[in-house]
Amino acid sequence: MKPTSWTRLAQTPASDIRRLQDKLLQRFVREELYPFSAHYRRVFDAAGVRPRDIRGVDDLRRLPFTTKQDLIDAQLDPTRNRDFILIPTPAGIREHWGFLRKFALVTGGKRSREALRRAYTPSFLTFTTGRSTEPVSFVYTPHDLDILSSVGGRMLDVHAVTDPSARILNAFPFAPHLAFWQATFCGFETGRMMVPTGGGKVMGTAGNLRLLERIKTNALVATPGFAYHLLRRAKEEGADLSSMQQIILGAEKVTPGLKRKMAECLEACGAHDVVISGTYGFTEARMAFSECPTDHDTTPGYHTYPDLCVIEIIDPETLEPVAEGEDGEIVLTVLAGHGSVVCRYRTGDLAVGGMTWEPCPHCGRTVPRVSSELRRVTDRHTLNLTKIKGTLVDLSSIGTVLSDRPDIEEWQVVLTKQNGDPYGLDQFELKLALRDGTEPDQAQKQIREQLIQATEVSPSLISLHSTAEMLECTGMETEMKEKRYVDLRPK
Repeated sequence: MKPTSWTRLAQTPASDIRRLQDKLLQRFVREELYPFSAHYRRVFDAAGVRPRDIRGVDDLRRLPFTTKQDLIDAQLDPTRNRDFILIPTPAGIREHWGFLRKFALVTGGKRSREALRRAYTPSFLTFTTGRSTEPVSFVYTPHDLDILSSVGGRMLDVHAVTDPSARILNAFPFAPHLAFWQATFCGFETGRMMVPTGGGKVMGTAGNLRLLERIKTNALVATPGFAYHLLRRAKEEGADLSSMQQIILGAEKVTPGLKRKMAECLEACGAHDVVISGTYGFTEARMAFSECPTDHDTTPGYHTYPDLCVIEIIDPETLEPVAEGEDGEIVLTVLAGHGSVVCRYRTGDLAVGGMTWEPCPHCGRTVPRVSSELRRVTDRHTLNLTKIKGTLVDLSSIGTVLSDRPDIEEWQVVLTKQNGDPYGLDQFELKLALRDGTEPDQAQKQIREQLIQATEVSPSLISLHSTAEMLECTGMETEMKEKRYVDLRPK
């Protein structure tokens, strides 16, 4: 099934969108998910749920959640490593497809057989990054690549990259990961020039900077850390970035303070009133969502695609749905696509402010929006900093404080054990590169106070380094993604 017209969908009333989702979910469960997914066929049967029991989005609550561990377990078992891939069989088609769909397949001859092959034959792979767990592969069919391309067009529409002659530099790391390929497909779908550089690891900072000037880039797509590093270097070298109109960021949270630091560098390079916005995507969704243009202090939320997926927001403790606008964990169910698919997948991403169905006050689109302030469940660590008890610390809150400060150029959090004793107290070291002209003692005092206020803990040690040293520590030009949090404690 082809995606709905985005122009029409983005202006459709919420009540009509909900009805559309119910209809699409019914069809997807009955004709794709249950017949062709070995994993979800077992899930439905074990839960005593028949495909026809799922009449709409509210009925999803009758099914258990899918977790990352489910994906890993299936991948590591040779007898189940294709269980999340939709694999049609003649028996499944006969039993679960409607008469008209079967009739078209039977009478369509060679053309229908080729359409079936393109719809379901795996032809492309991406992988989760696998930093904290085993990397998991996700399969795409040619049909799925068409959807990925369509989403690319939607993203540029939301970001308001409307000029057909726009020149975009894609500085995401070159890898079989969603971020790089989603950005690349933005160019394929819209016909805009999308120049992939592979980020710092492939072309280095100097190569990326030369290209920014050479092609007179209108938009830069990158991780926040590398984008700021690149713009800071552009400012130091007096580069001409006067053609730059937009910065599109992904893979990490973007704070207003970091946006302002980027804007300062852009202004120094002749680029004025540049829009800086974020994206949110994850491998299991096989798509990414975008923010529409706003000022640096406003976060409009990520505009979702209700014809391609259902998003639930749940309380991660009770696992019950939360009210609109309340904090909760994002749960995703695919509505379109083949290859690897997930249903009620717990992302581990906590949306502060949840999701809203109200029309966007900035662009007027009516699709549901997920809060732009996201936190990872895995960013919460128990640190034993005293002999009394452990403290649960949200590392993303530390990152927010540090990224937001104008006097910090680069930073890294390192967790170790005191004196190397695996049973000793935890050590929380904060490595910093401060901006030239910053008074170190005063900055460190303020940082400690802010961290105590935000997380109730203070670093055991703050060490100061040059920007060059910090770039090497974080692997800005050697890693797929810079290393902001390093946990060296024995597992």
